[in-house]
Amino acid sequence: MTAGKLSFFVVSILCCFAEQTLWGAPPAQVRPLVVAHRGLLRHAPENTLSNFQACLELRLGFELDVCRTKDNQLVCIHDQTVDRTTNGKGLVGQLTLAELMKLDAGSWFSPAFQGERIPTIEQVFQLLAKYPQAEVLVAVDIKQDDLQVERELVQMAQRHSVLDRLLFIGRTIGETDVRARLYQTNKLAHIAHVAHNREELAASIDDPLADWVYVRYLPSRADVERIHKKGKRVFIAGKTVSGEELANWKVAAEIGIDAVLTDHALTLQGRLRK
Repeated sequence: MTAGKLSFFVVSILCCFAEQTLWGAPPAQVRPLVVAHRGLLRHAPENTLSNFQACLELRLGFELDVCRTKDNQLVCIHDQTVDRTTNGKGLVGQLTLAELMKLDAGSWFSPAFQGERIPTIEQVFQLLAKYPQAEVLVAVDIKQDDLQVERELVQMAQRHSVLDRLLFIGRTIGETDVRARLYQTNKLAHIAHVAHNREELAASIDDPLADWVYVRYLPSRADVERIHKKGKRVFIAGKTVSGEELANWKVAAEIGIDAVLTDHALTLQGRLRK
C-alpha cells in the first residue's frame, strides 16, 4: 500500500471513530486497554502493517500471530498456510521469506489494499518503535512450536525497545516450558497464564513465571482484586468480549480488567471514551 493510500485509510478510520465517540478531550489514560484482534480486521486485511499502523494512530493495541518461514524468518500470519489471506498457496513453513514477499496479502480483503505484504515480526516491532508515545498493549500470539522462538522474540523486542509494551500469549498461556523460556530470556517480559474458569484462577495467580492472568470467562470484581493484590494484571479474551458484547464490556471496565481483546476494537474504544 502506498503512503497516500495508507494516509487516506487512516484518515477514514479516524473520521469513523470520531463519529462514534464524539471525540471531545479524551482522558489521558483509558482503561481497559483495547487490543484489536489481528488488528482492525473488520476494516483492513489482518496482520498487515497498514492495519497495525492504523491501530497505533488511533492509540489502539493489537494482537499479532507469529510463524516461521522455511529459511527461519519470523513472520506475521495467522494460518499455517498462505491460502486464505494471500493470492498464493502452500504452507508458511515450506516457503522462504523471499517467496512470501512476492504474495499479495491485501487484495483478498479489498482492491484498495492490493500489494500489501505479509510483514516480518521485525517490521512490526520497528513500526511499534515509531510510536513511543502510544500507550498500547500488543499481544504476541506465539504459534510457532520450537525451542528458539521465545528467545528470538524477546531479543528482537529489546533491540527495538518495545518489550515493555508486549504481552506474550498463544502457546505461552498454556505451556510452562514456553513461559519458562520467555522468563529466562528476560524476567521483564510480560507473560500470561490462562484461567478458563474460576477453578483455574488460583494456579494462574500463583504462577511465578507469569505477571498477567489471561481469563477466558467474565470474572467477578473479587477475582480481579485477587489478581491485582498479587501484583498482576488481567487480560480477557474469548466469546464473552470478542463480539459486540456491550454489557460484558461495561462490566469489564467497571471491575478493573486491564486489557480486552476484541474483534470490535473501534466500537469498544468509542464506548470507553464516552
